Amino acid sequence: MTEPNREGHDGAALAHCGGRDVEHVGPVLDGELIDDTLPQPRPRATPTRFGRSLLSLRQAAGRLWRSAPVVRARSVAAYRLRKAPQDVVRLVWFVLRGNWRWLVKFWTWATYADLRADARRARLAGDAEARRAAQELIRSDATARWAKLGIFLRRCVIMLRFAAPVAAVLWLVNSVMDRAEMWPWLASVYTGLEAMRSVLVTVVPLLLIVLPVAWAVAAAFEGRDRTPGVGWLVRPDRDDADSWIDERMISKALAHLGISPLDRFYRDGGELVYTVAARKDGDGTFAQLRLPLGVTADMVAARRSKLAANLGRASLETWPTKGDEDGILDLWIADKGVLRGGAGAWPLIHDGQVDVFDGVPFGLSQRGVVINAPLLGVNWLVGGRPGQGKSAALRTLLLGAALDPTAELWAFVMGESPDFEPFRPRLSRYRMGMDDSVAEAATQALADLLTEMERRGKILGKQPGRPPKVSRKLADKRGLELHPLVCGIDECHELFQHPKFGKKAAELAVRLIKRGRKYGIVLLLATQSPTKDSIPREITRNVSCGVAFSVADQVANDGLLGSGKYAAGIRATELRINTDRGTCVAVGITDETFELVRTFYVPFEDGADDVTPVVARAVALIEEMGRAVESTALPEIEAAPVVDHLADIDAVLHGERRVRTQVILTRLARHNLGEYEGWTFRDLTAALAVYGIAPVKSDGNKVVRAEDVAAALADRDRHGREPDGDPAGTQGVLPDGSLRQSSGADQRKSGSGSTGSRDRQARESGQKSGSSDAHRGPSPAPPEPDEGR
Repeated sequence: MTEPNREGHDGAALAHCGGRDVEHVGPVLDGELIDDTLPQPRPRATPTRFGRSLLSLRQAAGRLWRSAPVVRARSVAAYRLRKAPQDVVRLVWFVLRGNWRWLVKFWTWATYADLRADARRARLAGDAEARRAAQELIRSDATARWAKLGIFLRRCVIMLRFAAPVAAVLWLVNSVMDRAEMWPWLASVYTGLEAMRSVLVTVVPLLLIVLPVAWAVAAAFEGRDRTPGVGWLVRPDRDDADSWIDERMISKALAHLGISPLDRFYRDGGELVYTVAARKDGDGTFAQLRLPLGVTADMVAARRSKLAANLGRASLETWPTKGDEDGILDLWIADKGVLRGGAGAWPLIHDGQVDVFDGVPFGLSQRGVVINAPLLGVNWLVGGRPGQGKSAALRTLLLGAALDPTAELWAFVMGESPDFEPFRPRLSRYRMGMDDSVAEAATQALADLLTEMERRGKILGKQPGRPPKVSRKLADKRGLELHPLVCGIDECHELFQHPKFGKKAAELAVRLIKRGRKYGIVLLLATQSPTKDSIPREITRNVSCGVAFSVADQVANDGLLGSGKYAAGIRATELRINTDRGTCVAVGITDETFELVRTFYVPFEDGADDVTPVVARAVALIEEMGRAVESTALPEIEAAPVVDHLADIDAVLHGERRVRTQVILTRLARHNLGEYEGWTFRDLTAALAVYGIAPVKSDGNKVVRAEDVAAALADRDRHGREPDGDPAGTQGVLPDGSLRQSSGADQRKSGSGSTGSRDRQARESGQKSGSSDAHRGPSPAPPEPDEGR
């Protein structure tokens, strides 16, 4: 930089202020000297529009080059390039073998080898008539063949006798006359002939090139291996290339299953028809084929372990199932070892939100694709052996539902298990335990859900257009209160097998499963005992999504996945305990016939708790939307007045000395329908046995004597004795009206509903004094000659 003119600057800085000359000092600037002789950096040029387009094109080409289809195509091309010499040798062999097969076929046709073989077999068998018929067929066919040859030669001679003079005349006329002097029609004939000659000159050399190529291709096709498919042309360079699955391998594996109709099919030279050729499908290979006559897909599925061994796979990696028809086999074979790894972290473990109408991330399918399991419009039944992941799967579904701020969650755990304790801040209803109060609360919740279902049905009927089910748009309208409602019940078999509430809970659950899905109400059930006695069949038949972790037998398999699934090859019995923990077989969660799912695991155990942060995030989402969890307190169950069964029985006797037990049951139902609806002879006998009374026989009928009841009442009033239990409730059906009541007198002294020692002594004395048939119930329809039979 150059030095500024100090003299001029100082002169300009002097000013007159107040009669004095004052020097004004300007700002001081820092700087440095620059040497102009040094090379200076060039300014960075702004890319032009063409440069930016070229850069974008290069980036797109790079992404395309690294994409999975192109990488696979490059792998196949590289593999084929390395195998080119072997491919050439194989194709040459196919061409030679094809020509040889054509020659054999021609020789067979020309020499009547097949008919002569028939005649030879007939001669060896001593069948003169069959031999004579074969020889006659040879003679007649030879006569017809020579006759056809004579006809063809005769037609050729006739055509030549006609065409030769015409060609000679045309040649002579063309040689002695000029084209301009000819008649127009004759000139056009010569023009057409010259055009045909030009076409022949062009086409014939081309045919001389194409025909040999076509001949070689046809010969290669004729001489190819008889096993189906050409997988050797597209086999990529893979780590497991030695066990690469194609149609040839599948056909060989099926040929060694030991199925008699299939063995005969192969011996007769049959070839399987592949409706879907073996192709890459996720983390495995899928193929679909039509089985020959007499063979069903179930027969192949029954030999799954042998098929897996023939294919070089484990049983868990081989899944033969029935397709659209019994004769269609859907076969999916996993890549080696791909199913041994877990599903990885849950996608929503750290952030994210859920719309339950779109589904919840549940796990990875056998194809390695994340499954968004449906939640609205379906119901779930999850089961398996203890410790295999059923509660963790139910927890994952509830976690996903919790991340939808519009969803309301209820949870009931029929056992002492803390698996769902972190959900407390997000749950509107929650009970855990093994006592009767938890079973009663769960039954009451099912009844309340049915009431809510009816209310929602009326609300939908009043909406414009009368929508058939709850949608996202309707769920977002707070005034309608049609938000999703998800109820999960863990160890549900304990509820359905409960001696007092089980039957009613099962009836409510079936009704809810059949109809509640349309109204945004979802029921999630988990069990480790999926038998016909623990899970009602109507529940198994009507749930949309069945999930089976490792199970012990076919009964448990079909109890979770549906009847006939085991026979169709959909088997959770193949899952190994602990080794395949967290892996399940599921139906209904996708459009596929079944899915082998590696479920996501959200840890909640010693030293690891990822559930609580997710629940806290779910509560924060609700608060951000201005909503609130309806109630996090445990619902209290009101105590109900104790029903005096003995007094009610005395009242319905109407002063009669002896009354048939069936008549007493009818009168009790009229007297108090809510308490006595569904009572049987066994319930009545148990209620009387508490006071040492037993029905007796009179004229072939079981009756209750008024003097016995009066004596028991007098004894109770005199000593102030109250029954310690209510055995009648152990067999009855819980009426709707009593769902909010406590379990009665039987729970005042024992939370589990068990009776005291005095009750057992009283029943024993009653049984001794009564008939041995006292515990058999009556026929449901009167008249009954003997209720004890």
